[in-house]
Amino acid sequence: MPLDFTAIDFETANSSPASACSVGLVRVRDGKVVATAGWLIRPPAGHDEFQHWNIKIHGIHPEDVRDAASWEEQFDRLCSFAGADVLVAHNAGFDTKVLRSASEVTGLECPPYRSLCSLQVARKIYDLDSYRLPMAAAAAGFAEFSHHDALADARACAQIVIDAAVRAGAADVDELARALSLRVVDAPVRVLERAVA
Repeated sequence: MPLDFTAIDFETANSSPASACSVGLVRVRDGKVVATAGWLIRPPAGHDEFQHWNIKIHGIHPEDVRDAASWEEQFDRLCSFAGADVLVAHNAGFDTKVLRSASEVTGLECPPYRSLCSLQVARKIYDLDSYRLPMAAAAAGFAEFSHHDALADARACAQIVIDAAVRAGAADVDELARALSLRVVDAPVRVLERAVA
């Protein structure tokens, strides 16, 4: 199997994981970046207040997303780009939670994406003082990018996994995870509540 995956990064409007306001996506095939996409998102209603702290981090303001596609309107585009790929993100727990939460609050069925965390990969591959994305990406040969721009962050994340696979001699994402004693995380199973008679 070749080294195929989609790197993903979200920026959020506030502390709610459902408040996605930007996404970056990078498709990797055979260990090479073959497609990129990124766009602004109008966060779901009830999760659309922009907090000062978040704006300070990513520079996205409420007026920037006023005419952007809503989560519901852009969801198919995101899923079409990712296909059935393993999703890779730096702190994957955060980005997969954004994907699931924004889908849940808008009544959409999120595909059962598997994921691999490039932060965990970086901790196994590199010896660094900090494993924040800029430092880990620089160790992977991807320096000087616009941190907290969703597309730039997804591209940096992709480079970490590509570089790690080369260093580990891994042919695909699952083999990389095994080589580093990590795991590709399965989507959480939704448990349907049963009525008690």
